[in-house]
Amino acid sequence: MRLHLITVGEPRLAYARAGWDEYATRLRRYHKLQVSRVSGKTQAAESEAVRRAAGKAPLILLDPRGRQFTSEGLSAYLDARALGGTGELAFAVGGPEGHTDELRAGADALWSLGELTLPHDLAMVVLTEALYRAATISAGEPYHRG
Repeated sequence: MRLHLITVGEPRLAYARAGWDEYATRLRRYHKLQVSRVSGKTQAAESEAVRRAAGKAPLILLDPRGRQFTSEGLSAYLDARALGGTGELAFAVGGPEGHTDELRAGADALWSLGELTLPHDLAMVVLTEALYRAATISAGEPYHRG
């Protein structure tokens, strides 16, 4: 399955760039990976850029209102989508103001990384690591020790 990672902006902090690069490289062993970095001067413009970047792919927004997954649960969710014929999923990390209500309403799903508020850069690293971990669980590899 192709995973399309959409972010508003790029990681600015060195640790975040390194983490993003590391887990994106690892993730490419399991999935085709596309990365889109979008921008906008307003929350509405950012959300519209995310919607356009996702195209026809089901859009999963990282949002505190969303569903929380265990690592095994995320792996099962991704496997079910793939087995159900989904060829691509788009995941989006919003800007500092988050996603608009309109974009949330049109999204396929909302995914919460937890109840903590994470800095944008860190959320991008957590996204790629979580997807990598889910891929290794699906592949039966020993990275996850749950």
